[in-house]
Amino acid sequence: MKTMTPSRVTFSTDQPRVAASGLADSAVTEISQELRQLLADVFALYVKTKNFHWHMSGRHFRDYHLLLDEHGDQLFAMTDDIAERARKIGGTSLRSISDIARNQRLQDNDAEKVSPKDMLTELHSDNQLLTKYLRHTHEVCDQGNDVATASLIENWIDETERRIWFLAEISQEI
Repeated sequence: MKTMTPSRVTFSTDQPRVAASGLADSAVTEISQELRQLLADVFALYVKTKNFHWHMSGRHFRDYHLLLDEHGDQLFAMTDDIAERARKIGGTSLRSISDIARNQRLQDNDAEKVSPKDMLTELHSDNQLLTKYLRHTHEVCDQGNDVATASLIENWIDETERRIWFLAEISQEI
């Protein structure tokens, strides 16, 4: 009976280090940073959406209030997936509100009074920016060969484009 010894895999020092996820360490670092910024933007947009949901007024209050609640739910659902994706590939995620503030690119709105039209217009613009950031992160994932994160991002782009569509259609009537 012939005994077989397992083959040994050797790594050349010329090759980039590979994380447990199978992605190059440099890809993990770059993708994790993109996901951190994306997560901060989603949290910022979530809080703004809920702010406008809570402070909505006017004749279409019920419809807009319910729409923004639905949008808030979609955004909040994204947060856990984004953070856990960063951890799955071997990176880190956000740790605090101040960490969100340091990483967010979308602007807050602390105004005491905002008209319904301005609320919907601002959310429309912010969702357009979020789509731009999602597409950029997708490109970074493609470069790092992270197909799983890219696949998630494709779904988030679709959800975000739907929010943009709804907000654009509503904003025209106001």
